[in-house]
Amino acid sequence: MEKVRVRFAPSPTGYLHLGSARTALFNWLYARHTGGKFVLRVEDTDKERSKKEYLDEILKDLKWIGLSWDEGPFFQSQRLNLYREAADKILKKGLAYKEGEAIIYKVPHGKIIKIDDLVHGEMQFNTDEIKDQVLMKSDGSAAYNFACVVDDADMNITHIIRGDDHISNTPKQIMFYQAMGLGQPKFAHMPLMMGKDGAKLSKRHGGVAVFEYRKEGFLPEPLANYLLLLGWLPKDGRELISLAQAAEEFDIKDINKVQVKFDIDKLKWFNGEYIRSKTIKDLYPLIKEQLDNAGIKSENMDEQRLKKIIDLYKVRIKTLTEFVQLTDYFFKDDYKIDEKGKRKYLDKNGNKENIKKFSDKLKNLKDFSCENIEKICRDIEREENLKASNIIHPTRMAVSGKTKGAGLFEIMELLGKEKILERMQKVIS
Repeated sequence: MEKVRVRFAPSPTGYLHLGSARTALFNWLYARHTGGKFVLRVEDTDKERSKKEYLDEILKDLKWIGLSWDEGPFFQSQRLNLYREAADKILKKGLAYKEGEAIIYKVPHGKIIKIDDLVHGEMQFNTDEIKDQVLMKSDGSAAYNFACVVDDADMNITHIIRGDDHISNTPKQIMFYQAMGLGQPKFAHMPLMMGKDGAKLSKRHGGVAVFEYRKEGFLPEPLANYLLLLGWLPKDGRELISLAQAAEEFDIKDINKVQVKFDIDKLKWFNGEYIRSKTIKDLYPLIKEQLDNAGIKSENMDEQRLKKIIDLYKVRIKTLTEFVQLTDYFFKDDYKIDEKGKRKYLDKNGNKENIKKFSDKLKNLKDFSCENIEKICRDIEREENLKASNIIHPTRMAVSGKTKGAGLFEIMELLGKEKILERMQKVIS
């Protein structure tokens, strides 16, 4: 049996799109499932638009989501002689013609090209609907479809797994294989990933580049997990699955045949589940990085205190950036104030007096633990015949500027007596 060889061939004219990342993922899975090879090829023949910064980011993002390649990266820009030689052979066979410096393949009329697609089954194309195809452009560069075929043949690629948007390229590429007297690989075209509204995936559906999700505080495992399910599902229907487990179970013939919809809320749910399953030790460096990115210097922070804050909030966040938004009041005094909450809880008659009663009793508290803080709150509630909410909600606003978050008494213990009394006093006065 031939050894499976698949390839992922990004173009460094932009960042790694979610759809491309999914294509890379399915190729990688098939290689790992079959014990084959995953080859990385860079299609960088567009000199004007290809940039090193894009390439660096693409390679970084592939590694980040957990994909390693076995061979490459190979660069098309370094393989122009190969394309020229192949085009000249086709020209000598009389299957192409010259137009100035360009070499153009003459498409034969009245032929039916059949493809047994591994996802969609048999597809047919009539060559009467295909115009003559450029092999080499007049500037000396190879046309996309031709360069692909020369490379895939040279690299012994056995399976081409890609998006449905390439279906129209396939009959053209098959003609090139035939013109060069080569056997052709097997093709598998995956339905495209659309936005929730059924339109082509774009910025308004959330970010479209992988690095944007990394920046927004998504973890690589849930992103890979979610992309995986946009086209394939394990036999038992479970949703949370690691790449290693998926590689054991994956098969091309199980790829979904219909278009799939990308849902940012579903991805956030996945991300929240993975955050909750991580240890504080694992989350600590990731959270530190987020704080640094937000301009909150973390290097001088008390490690144990930060770990306690992470422990309080890991069950409340769906992305790592949410941690920064929800906990800013721990790290600085000019934190964001919820204006609606301020009007509702701090401007309400009697609530500032309740904060004062709480503050006065806390001043004498020696052991500033959450249990002792709560006991004082419950004592005031009983003695003054108050509702606990008339103490707790205004105090939360006073010390954090937020209407919700972790338990108030745990927050107060972590902020410390001095900081708590200072913030309560500020509101009272």
